[in-house]
Amino acid sequence: MDEGLISLLDDDGAFAWQADALCAQTDPEAFFPEKGGSTREAKRVCESCTVRTECLEYALQQDERFGIWGGLSERERRKLKRAAG
Repeated sequence: MDEGLISLLDDDGAFAWQADALCAQTDPEAFFPEKGGSTREAKRVCESCTVRTECLEYALQQDERFGIWGGLSERERRKLKRAAG
């Protein structure tokens, strides 16, 4: 993502982690597969991403319903929320 755009969206640094996200350097389609499609490629990228934790926290806070965030699918995030709550 363009750092100028991030600074416009993020005056307080809350989304600064997105500038370091590996997914921003790869095919975004891999992170939003068709229903029943493979999540393997996206999760492999997430494994080595330095901002994986921040990404997952964001997805949980925003209740993201689609895509791979922080290395977890929507179903895996729901399961994590149930276990925590």
